[in-house]
Amino acid sequence: MARVQSIERAFLVLDAVSSTDLGITELASRVGMPKSTVARIVNTLVELKALERVPEEPTYRIGPKVYGLAAGQSRVADLIYRSFPHLRMLARELGEDAGLSVPDGNRVHYVAQEDAENNIAVRDWTGTLIPLHVVPSGLVILSHWPAEQVQSYIDNGLTPYTPKTVTDPQLMLRRLKRIRDQGHAWGIEEFAEGISSVAAPIYDRHSRVLGVIHVHGPSYRFPGDADPDGIAAAVIEAAVRVSRRLR
Repeated sequence: MARVQSIERAFLVLDAVSSTDLGITELASRVGMPKSTVARIVNTLVELKALERVPEEPTYRIGPKVYGLAAGQSRVADLIYRSFPHLRMLARELGEDAGLSVPDGNRVHYVAQEDAENNIAVRDWTGTLIPLHVVPSGLVILSHWPAEQVQSYIDNGLTPYTPKTVTDPQLMLRRLKRIRDQGHAWGIEEFAEGISSVAAPIYDRHSRVLGVIHVHGPSYRFPGDADPDGIAAAVIEAAVRVSRRLR
C-alpha cells in the first residue's frame, strides 16, 4: 500500500512532541529529518492548530485541534458508558433492541446497541451513518437545529429511502416542530421497509443534543398492539436519566 510521505512525517513530529515539549533542533534529531523540513512541518501544524508554540519558549507542544479531536472520541465513549444501563433496561422492558446514536454532520451515527431476547431480531446498526431525515434519531437531531440550518438541509433535497420517507419540505417542517414539542419521534418504515423506531434526545447542561436513544423492531410487532405513547414515554425517560447523569 502506498504511503503519503508528508502525512507520515507530520505524524512522526506529532508523536515526538506528544511526550515532551521540543524545539526544532531537538525535534529534527529525534525524527531524523533535516531542520528545514521539520520547520516547514511544524509551521504547517501550528497553522492547523495541531501544534502550538509554548509561550516565551522556543519549543512546541500539542495544540488544541488534536486535543479537541481526542476529546470528541472521549465524549462519545463516556456517552456510551453512561447510556448502556438504560439501553439494557429499555431492551428488557420493551422487548426490542435499544440503541444510541450521535450527530455526525448531516448524518446520524449509530454507536451502540443492546439486543433484546427475541427469536426474530433486527440487525445491529452500530457503525452505520444515515441521513438525518429518514430515521427518528436523525429527525430528533434535526428538530433542534436553527431554522436556517434546517432550511439549508431541506433545500439540499430529502432523498426517499422507502415509499414512506417524508420528502415534502412543508410536511417535514411541521413534523420537526411537532417532534421538538413532543420530545420524541416515531418512524414507521421510512428508512427500511419492515422496521419501525422511536427516539428521544439526550441533552447536555446547555440543552444541546449530545446523542439520541432509540428503540427499533419489526413493524409487524412494534409498536403492534402496545400504546405508542407509552413506548415513547419509556424512551424519553431513559434519555432524561442519561441527560441527568451527564450533568
